[in-house]
Amino acid sequence: MRFQVPQFIEVEDKIFGPLTIRQFVYLAGGGGLGFVIYTYVSPISFILAILCIIPVAALAISLAFYKVNNQPFINILESGFKFLFGAKLYIWKKQDRKPQAEKGAAPEPSSLFVPKLSDSKLKDLTWSLDINDNAALGVKESMNKNSR
Repeated sequence: MRFQVPQFIEVEDKIFGPLTIRQFVYLAGGGGLGFVIYTYVSPISFILAILCIIPVAALAISLAFYKVNNQPFINILESGFKFLFGAKLYIWKKQDRKPQAEKGAAPEPSSLFVPKLSDSKLKDLTWSLDINDNAALGVKESMNKNSR
C-alpha cells in the first residue's frame, strides 16, 4: 500500500488571489486601522491624517511581504521587543582585584612528591610497548594469511 507524502509543506497556501491568509489579514488590518485614523483625524487636518496613515501602511506592508534573512518581519519585531523589554543577564563582568596571598594554602616545594623514571625503567617500558605493538601486528598478519 502506497501513501502520498506531502510536498512543499513550508509554503503557505494562496487563499485570496496571490495572497496567503496571513498576508491578507495583515493588509486588511492595516487598511482598517488606516480607515479608522482617516475617519477620526481627517476632520482636524487631512495632512495630519495622511502622516498618521503612512507608518501604519508601511508596517502592514512590511508585515505582509518583507523578510529578513528568510525570516518573516513579525519574528524580527518580536525578537526586537523581547530584547528591549526583557531582562538582560550579564554573565561576566571584569572586576579589578589585587591578588592576595593566603597563608598555608600552598605547600612547600620540598614536601611535594614528584615520581621519576630511571633509565632502566624507561627502557623496559618502551621495550614492552614495542613488543606488544609488534605482537598485535603479527596476530593481524597471521589472521589475514589464514583468511586467504
